Amino acid sequence: MAQQQPQLERYTSYKHFNVTSAGPAFVAHVEINRPAKLNAFFEAMWLELGQIFRQLSSDPDVRAVVLSGAGDRSFTAGLDIQAASSNNQLQSSGAPDVGRKAAQLRRYITEFQDSISAIERCEKPVIVVLHAISLGLAIDIACAADIRFCTRDVRLAVKEVDIGLAADIGTLSRLPKAVGNFSWVKEVCMSAREFGATEAQQVGFVSQVFDSKVAALDEAVKLAGLIAGKSPIAVQGTKELLNHARDHSVSESLRYTTVWNAAALQSRDMMDALSASVQKKKPIFSKL
Repeated sequence: MAQQQPQLERYTSYKHFNVTSAGPAFVAHVEINRPAKLNAFFEAMWLELGQIFRQLSSDPDVRAVVLSGAGDRSFTAGLDIQAASSNNQLQSSGAPDVGRKAAQLRRYITEFQDSISAIERCEKPVIVVLHAISLGLAIDIACAADIRFCTRDVRLAVKEVDIGLAADIGTLSRLPKAVGNFSWVKEVCMSAREFGATEAQQVGFVSQVFDSKVAALDEAVKLAGLIAGKSPIAVQGTKELLNHARDHSVSESLRYTTVWNAAALQSRDMMDALSASVQKKKPIFSKL
C-alpha cells in the first residue's frame, strides 16, 4: 500500500498491533507490530490479538479484515522463546500437586487457544498475508483466517516439535481441514521442516502467491474491498455456513443453512441487491 493509513479511532489503545483503515470503505488492516523481535509473540500480545478480533467482529464499520506483520523480515517468528522460558505458568517448581498444576495449565492453554480462535470466530472475513519468516504460531493464525496469501520468499514451518511439544493452539485441529493431503500434514507437523510458497500453494494452504509483500497486501486489500461491498448479511452468513459445513455432515449443514436463512432472508439486502441489479447500479447496504 502506498501510504500508512490512519489508526481506527476505537483501536488506538492496543500496544502491540496497528489497527488502521486499509483504504476501501469498511476494511480494517490489523498489523502485528513487533518487527524488532520478528513479530514474535508473548502472552500480552496473543491476549491483545483476541481482544482486537472480538471487537472487530461486532464493529458495524468493519466488514472485512486484512491481517499482516510489520517489517520485511517476518510475519511472525512464532512464540518468543525467551519470554516463554521465564513464564511462571510453564514452570513445574512450586506446583502444589500434579492435578492442580494440570488445571492451571489447562486454563492457560485454553485462554491462548481462544485468543487465536477469535480470528476464526470473527464474523467478518479475514485475509492473512504471510511473508518471509512465518513459523509456529504463524501457522496457527493462518489456519484460523478465511483466506491465505503469501509472498514468494515465505518460510513456513510447524515448529512446535522442535521445542518439545505437540502444537496445541490450533494447527493440528485446523491444518488437516485446510488442505487435502493428510500425509503431507503429518510430514510437516512431525518433522518441523520448512516449506515454501510453491509447496504451500500446491497443497492448498494458500490460494495466491505474490512476488513481494507490497503486492500481496495490495491484492489482499483489493479483495477485502470487493467483499466489503457485498451484503454484510450475505457475506457473514456465508462464512458462518462454510465453517459449519467443514465441521459437520452434509445433512446437518443443510439443516443449519435452512434455519439460518429462514432468518437472514427477511433482511432488506436481497431486495436491495436485486433492485440495484435491475437499475444497473451498485447496491448500498446498511450497517450490520
